[in-house]
Amino acid sequence: MKKVLLLLNALLYFFTDCTAQKSVDNTPVPASIYDFKVEGLSGEIIDFAQFKGKKIMIVNTASKCGHTPQYEELEKLYQEHKDNLVIVGFPANDFMWQEPGSNEDIAAFCKKNYGVTFPMAAKITVKGKGIAPIYKWLTDKKYNKVESSKVKWNFQKYLIDEQGKLVQHFDPGTKPLSEEIVNAIK
Repeated sequence: MKKVLLLLNALLYFFTDCTAQKSVDNTPVPASIYDFKVEGLSGEIIDFAQFKGKKIMIVNTASKCGHTPQYEELEKLYQEHKDNLVIVGFPANDFMWQEPGSNEDIAAFCKKNYGVTFPMAAKITVKGKGIAPIYKWLTDKKYNKVESSKVKWNFQKYLIDEQGKLVQHFDPGTKPLSEEIVNAIK
């Protein structure tokens, strides 16, 4: 019995140690949303510093999700408020493999089916191991200084004010043109 416990402890130590080494916790997380530069779907750089003075809505997206039709409302919201609001979509395959395509596939899908013109980042991970630094910032109070949250599903929305401060997040089922979101961006 003692040998089994020693073996289990050794395995636990080994896997805990390996996990820590592979974790993105060592990846520096910028202090401000304006310090982020992320790759776009077409390889361009999306520099969040260019959004100073505007509200920013960050949304994790997926092409094969029940919430995918929200792309249409996100585009309409963007068109109606683009003088003071930018929406940045972050495709992610973290929930039931609902974003299996390549960046090129995702770009074509968004353009063809929903006419998306707001910036779309390259595919990332929004939770767990490998979480992208921008989502680490959005979901951890240690970085955003407002709240800690978990990304529950595709199309969760994070709203940042004109000064770069996280204001709040909206659950995936909250429609982009809902009164709650429209009032928050005014």
